Formats: sequence, structure tokens, C-alpha cells
Amino acid sequence: MAIPKRTERSRTLILDAADLAFRELGFADTSVEEIATRAGLTRKTVYNLFGSKEEIALQLIARVEAGDAIYRAHMEASEDVFALLELVFLDSARWCMANPSIARLALAPTERPSLEPPTGRPTFQRLVRDLLVLGQRQGVIRKDEDPNFMSLVLLGIYAQAMLTALSGGPFSEDDIRRLIRIVVEGIGERSLS
Repeated sequence: MAIPKRTERSRTLILDAADLAFRELGFADTSVEEIATRAGLTRKTVYNLFGSKEEIALQLIARVEAGDAIYRAHMEASEDVFALLELVFLDSARWCMANPSIARLALAPTERPSLEPPTGRPTFQRLVRDLLVLGQRQGVIRKDEDPNFMSLVLLGIYAQAMLTALSGGPFSEDDIRRLIRIVVEGIGERSLS
């Protein structure tokens, strides 16, 4: 097993320290100095590896998004798409509630999402789109609409619901299940009757 290079070890230390600091103090109240101290590094080292606190938060979000292999294994087994959608959104909702300060950044990005998921890295948008494609193959998600567009609709509604929950609004796992049911019924395969 190869030992990670110092730069990669430092990046990991910074991300782990930032993750804890954001959870404990919130994004706004966490300084780069706080992150550096928790990582056991200098502030200069943090800035050498990351351009800003926002970039650190975005890397944390990307790290979570890269963990979609478990869902992809379920997709490869062609499991029920509705059960998979529920699993993915419930796991995401739990993460958002445990990480409210960086969840807000993920749920309300500064750039408007494009129809196509970003290339070159795993994203939540791509995972949801691929789930909808699986549902189209299973014959339970309508085929007359673009899965990229449908994923943006589903993610937009989900993001607003989670932002409301993060602002102290109502939230329960049943609320997420209900949201998925309502949206999916709107995008479900049309009956011919």
C-alpha cells in the first residue's frame, strides 16, 4: 500500500478538520485559521492547497458525491427504481440535516445548474438522472421526457424542501417519502387507459 504524498495527506487533514468545524460552528463562523489549527497545519498551507473556505466546502460536497458507488451497485442489479430514489433522497436528507451549513451551499449553488450534469466527476444530479434512466428502462418513469430535465425538476423541488427544513421548517423521513411520491407520480409512466 502506497503512502499518500504529503500534499494529499494535508488536503485530507484540512477537509476532515473543516468538516468537523462546519458541523460544530457552522460555515459562516468557521475561519480558515480555525480549520488550519484543527488540521495541525499553518494557515499558509491551507491557502496553498485551497483558494478559499468556499473551495474547501465545495470539495467536501464533491467528496460526498463521490460516494455513490453503493447506489450504483443497486442500479446494476436493476433494483426497484422507486426504492432506490427513496434511499438516495433519504440518505441525502440525513446528510443535509447533519451538515446544515455546507448543505445550504450544495442546495443553493451560486451557478445555475445546466441540463447536463457536470462532466469529469460524480454528482448528485448525475446519480438522480441515471436513476430516472433506469426507471425508463424498467417502464415506470415516462419515456417522453428527457431524464436530464426531469432530474432538474426533482432536484429543484427537493432542494427547496430541504432548505425549508434547514430553516426550521417541518422535516421527517415521511416528508421526503411523500415528496418523492408526489413528484414521481407526476413523472410516472402514463397508462394507456
